[in-house]
Amino acid sequence: MFYNNNYYISKTVMKNISNIKWNVAVLGLFVLIASCVGKLPAQTQVTGNRIFHVNNVPIKMVFVKGGNLQLGCTSERDDSCRTAEVPSHSVTLADFYIGETEITQAQWMAVMGRDNNPSYWKGNLLPVERVSWEECRRFIIRLNKYLAEELPEGYRFALPSEAQWEYAARGGMKSAGTRYSGGNNLAQIAWNYDNSNQRTHDVRTKSANELGIFDMSGNVWEWCEDWYDESFYSTNTEWDNPLNVQEGSYRVQRGGSWSYSAPYNRCAYRDRGSIHSRYEDCGFRIALVPKSN
Repeated sequence: MFYNNNYYISKTVMKNISNIKWNVAVLGLFVLIASCVGKLPAQTQVTGNRIFHVNNVPIKMVFVKGGNLQLGCTSERDDSCRTAEVPSHSVTLADFYIGETEITQAQWMAVMGRDNNPSYWKGNLLPVERVSWEECRRFIIRLNKYLAEELPEGYRFALPSEAQWEYAARGGMKSAGTRYSGGNNLAQIAWNYDNSNQRTHDVRTKSANELGIFDMSGNVWEWCEDWYDESFYSTNTEWDNPLNVQEGSYRVQRGGSWSYSAPYNRCAYRDRGSIHSRYEDCGFRIALVPKSN
């Protein structure tokens, strides 16, 4: 009887131990899953930038959190305002991505072909220039096809709208309210008339702005999606994801370049170009935008 009791007690103890081990294992698995679920979204949110590869050439896109920001020129922020830059207006934009740099010659050739480089100054890390607005659109059409399976759901490559361009140039919701993209010291952040030796320079060789974007002031002008209208700021009434689709003679160019002095490199400055024309100081930067835009 004593032996049997011991045997019975041992089985009970072993059964309880097994139950405890099983419960601990299940609890441990639950904690592991919960910790992963808690961390992954936070990592995605913090590191929202994306890198795509075309023929082994990387294209980095910087995530720009949407929001509301005052665009256009103000005398306090921009010193002197031109007619096309006023009135200052509050714009609301959805989330989007924009190129960390202007499209380089290496990136252009990766998409358009190794023998296709229209630039006057040659160099893989130099911004591509002497590309018309129409040629930029052809580049984007090819890029969308090439990377169709890798794009975030509901997004497509495009030229940035003028509002998206200025919003990103000013640092989006992290904006410090500076005159140029990334600061008020133009020499630190831009290749311009005073320091460029009258030519383009490798991207990412000046300081970035608040979002980690380079050369949005200086180096080369950048094409935007909008048709140019000098009076657009004073006549437009819709400022949620605005885009000027009213056909005209020119498309918008922004950002200034190596061949222009300080006032033209301000975030607020608006310029224009013929869609068929090529300029030795004009390239482009791509955006990744919602398909509804």
